[in-house]
Amino acid sequence: MAKPPALGRRRRLLRWIGLGMALLLLVGVGVGWWIYRKLDGNITADVPAASELGRHEAERPAPVVRTALNILLIGSDSRAGQGNGRYGRRRETGRSDTAILLHVAADRKSATAVSLPRDLMVEIPSCLTTDGSRTEAQFAQFNWAFQFGGAACSIRTVEKMTGIRIDHHVVVDFQGFKKVVDAVGGVEVCLDEPVNDAKAKLRLQAGRQTLNGEQALGYVRARYSLGNGSDTERMTRQQQFLAALVKKVQSNRVLFNPARLYAVLDAATSAVTTDPQLASLRSLYELVFTMRDIPVAGVQFLTVPRQPYRADPNRDELIDVDAARLFQRLRTDEPVDVVQAEADHGRPVAKPTGAPTSDPTSDPTPAPAFTGTTAAAPPCR
Repeated sequence: MAKPPALGRRRRLLRWIGLGMALLLLVGVGVGWWIYRKLDGNITADVPAASELGRHEAERPAPVVRTALNILLIGSDSRAGQGNGRYGRRRETGRSDTAILLHVAADRKSATAVSLPRDLMVEIPSCLTTDGSRTEAQFAQFNWAFQFGGAACSIRTVEKMTGIRIDHHVVVDFQGFKKVVDAVGGVEVCLDEPVNDAKAKLRLQAGRQTLNGEQALGYVRARYSLGNGSDTERMTRQQQFLAALVKKVQSNRVLFNPARLYAVLDAATSAVTTDPQLASLRSLYELVFTMRDIPVAGVQFLTVPRQPYRADPNRDELIDVDAARLFQRLRTDEPVDVVQAEADHGRPVAKPTGAPTSDPTSDPTPAPAFTGTTAAAPPCR
């Protein structure tokens, strides 16, 4: 019996629809796989640093709270790489222009970013250089460690100073920083007065400003045209900028917006060099995803307690008691509280949040608070 014409047409239409949907699915899977491979291939694994750290495993501190994470973030001032030469004389190795120890709490309810001054005087161990020789162990300013032996030397120096095991490291250069800022659509800051800094390639009006990548780089690097010209003031500005960046990412709901997420991931993955364990899109995404529910008030920024170095006031040294208290709390994953910094000549120190009371149920040793800021702080006051 012949099939009715209408039924035959309907079946042919369904077959074409099914074929079209299958084709779209295949294209979608193919595009998704291509995007994944592209982003995954952007990331550079720091294999030499991993090898060097492996040689010194016996001297490294053991992790205390295994589910907490300690990540060393390094902003390199190297002029190597495309686009970086315009910021000064070409240097292949560079120094750590910015270094931040990021502690992510085991419960993923808070994150504490501790700035390490580049001029902080520290014990730097003997480090392997790029030409295969080894430096002498020496007491020198912290940012020399990266120049001597890259991330591995910086990590070993931080571990020796703090007793904290560094789980991962991330190195970002100038171009990478700019790409990330542009990918989130710029970051808002507030200026008390206009800025005209030829060295930092920065001209800005006073008031509320949304900075693009190029402007943001000049803003966080400027030293003499903003504030009192100290590196301390510059670190405070960097912390405030990072706080604003965190707030921007959360307010844009990047993790839940595919277009924005791709742009940020493409910028971030092409901008970083990481340890091999973190050098994959899946690992980086899992790290960011585990931090998605940290409230902006729980993302804290502070500078390690320090004072002018006695032998040279242009350098810094740790305030031993206060720094040891901070390192102990990070090492054991105890809460760290920050309070807004007051005018203190740029040298914040640890302060107790309160004094013991006669109440026998109260904590006789209240947790110390450190001057700093949080991602919830408004850019303009």
